[in-house]
Amino acid sequence: MKVIGLLGGMSWESSAEYYRVMNEEVRNRLGGLHSARILMLSVDFAVLRSHMLADRWDAVGATLAEHAKTLEKSGADMIVIGTNTMHMVAPQIEAAVSIPVLHIVDATADAVRKMGMTKVGLLGTSFTMERDFYKGRLMEHGFEVVIPEADDRATVDRVIFDELCKGLLSDESRAEYLRIIGDLTKQGAQVVILGCTEIGLLVRSGDTSVPILDTCHVHAVKAVDKAF
Repeated sequence: MKVIGLLGGMSWESSAEYYRVMNEEVRNRLGGLHSARILMLSVDFAVLRSHMLADRWDAVGATLAEHAKTLEKSGADMIVIGTNTMHMVAPQIEAAVSIPVLHIVDATADAVRKMGMTKVGLLGTSFTMERDFYKGRLMEHGFEVVIPEADDRATVDRVIFDELCKGLLSDESRAEYLRIIGDLTKQGAQVVILGCTEIGLLVRSGDTSVPILDTCHVHAVKAVDKAF
């Protein structure tokens, strides 16, 4: 089994989910006491968040690229960036290592394609919903992408950083997310991508009438696929 190098801590709430899903997936496939071979380097997210807010993405990329190099030197066979938004600097990370970087958008696109869907709704941080590194890559895969209106994008982003990244789950925020997901379906979304790895902690598949894709789960399972 190959070693998965997980860049975590962004936030650690979802990193814990990555670790759980990867290990459960290996156990389901091999049985017994089998578990995944994982190297995780968990960062101090507060430092990176300050760079994000100041639009210092080169600093974010340089930091994560150095951490990816550490994982490679430690024996990782692949890099998994355990967050959607930080894929904005995926090119810097890819340039810094010689092992594959498993891109979360590609893993998500594969899942959408298997569902037979062509128009997707996207929830995530403001960066993920508004910048082309994510939407553009989905469109390159052939999907039409719809996002919430500006006020709702602000709500989604606020809940992620003020609540979900801190482990806070509220019924009020869940209701807001479900309303926004409903609005995306009215725009024609056939499936809604939970394009932030913490959203799956708040909204689950049984909560909605439209299919949803938890990118944390999809990405973690794809990493295990690559490990075999």
